[in-house]
Amino acid sequence: MNLVLFGPPGAGKGTQSKILAEVRGLPQLSTGDMLRAAIAAGTPLGLASKALMDKGALVPDETVVGIIAERYDQPDCANGAVFDGFPRTIAQAEALDIMLAERGRKIDLVLELKVDDAALLARVESRIAAGGTLRADDNPETLKKRLEVYYKSTAPLLGYYGGQGKLKTLDGMAPIEAVTRQIAGILEGIKG
Repeated sequence: MNLVLFGPPGAGKGTQSKILAEVRGLPQLSTGDMLRAAIAAGTPLGLASKALMDKGALVPDETVVGIIAERYDQPDCANGAVFDGFPRTIAQAEALDIMLAERGRKIDLVLELKVDDAALLARVESRIAAGGTLRADDNPETLKKRLEVYYKSTAPLLGYYGGQGKLKTLDGMAPIEAVTRQIAGILEGIKG
């Protein structure tokens, strides 16, 4: 089964992806994590992507699709994967569909975590106040820029996947456990 977790930055996609990976045994494919690892390793891809990510901008589609395809071909993805933070544009979604079709696979379900902007800002400010592990882009200014990019480039995917009958919207404002239960309820009747 191939699942996409969809929603604005800070909506909880990473948290729910990790839970899904544990419960369903599907690897979490997080382009953000993959890119941050490349940055930490100082690879050419990482260095080229760092400036864009720090500004809240998107890394070029060809780069991201290549990273995903390479990772998806690993043995642990034989039964599918949970895509976290990808696709982010219609072009990426179409490229993902092609990549999966070449492997005799498809996206089975897209789960949208719906959260309002004020709550997202409060989450980032809470992470900062808690002093936990922060990413370079965990600040209110960058979040606002990331939200602008999300609404312009990523939100159109709602229509793309909705038109395919693959989209389910969840209340991302609910506590983590409640969102997890919503997802489990949706997946209950799906084969994959």
